[in-house]
Amino acid sequence: MIRDVMDLHTHSLASGHAYSTILEMAQAARDKGLELLAITEHGPAMHGSCQHTYFDNIKVIPRERYGVQTLFGVELNILDPEGHVDIEERLLPMMDVCVASLHIPCYAPRSLKENTDAYIHAMENPYVNIIGHPDDPRYPIDLRAVVEAAKENHVLLEMNNSSLSPMSFRKATKEGYLEFLELCRSYDQPIIMDSDAHVDIDVGNHSYVAQIIEEAQFPEHLIMNTDVERVKPYLNYYRR
Repeated sequence: MIRDVMDLHTHSLASGHAYSTILEMAQAARDKGLELLAITEHGPAMHGSCQHTYFDNIKVIPRERYGVQTLFGVELNILDPEGHVDIEERLLPMMDVCVASLHIPCYAPRSLKENTDAYIHAMENPYVNIIGHPDDPRYPIDLRAVVEAAKENHVLLEMNNSSLSPMSFRKATKEGYLEFLELCRSYDQPIIMDSDAHVDIDVGNHSYVAQIIEEAQFPEHLIMNTDVERVKPYLNYYRR
């Protein structure tokens, strides 16, 4: 069984379509034995989510709750093939963690090249730490090029548990993730398992992706969830 002590992609009530408070999310992380939790609210281009004033003020939130180190950041919306994102440049250094993702309300699916370029250019932003759910079949990509760019730019690639849920609208597949893992293995590219929890009960739930990782016999040294110290060089909070 994989040692799993963190969840770096979750959402609280502030995201507009999530259902638990910061305290409820932190309590759930404690109850599940996590050491590190990141709450990464959707950026302002997502309907109903936080505006810039929210991200401007996250400095006031304590970074530990219930014995769990709790970081605060953003799930950036990638807006175009040039990799532009939806919060002001001055705010990015203030984010403890930046996940960058493609979402249908903010970026309509385009060609394979344009979708791939969107990810690659987003990773060239020095404050982007994680590419969120690069598993979405609605966005065809050159997966090898994305893995190469992640390696070059020191960015983590996410295995998103929510994408594999039977209720997910992204409909990620086991076959797609097995290909993804094989490429990450060949490039020695680290991955992060994330829940993408929108309610406290899902915090730390990596059950679907853990099964695939075990089936693929993916090397533990490339799974960042096992050790907080190993993930620190990838996150803005620890680089300051």
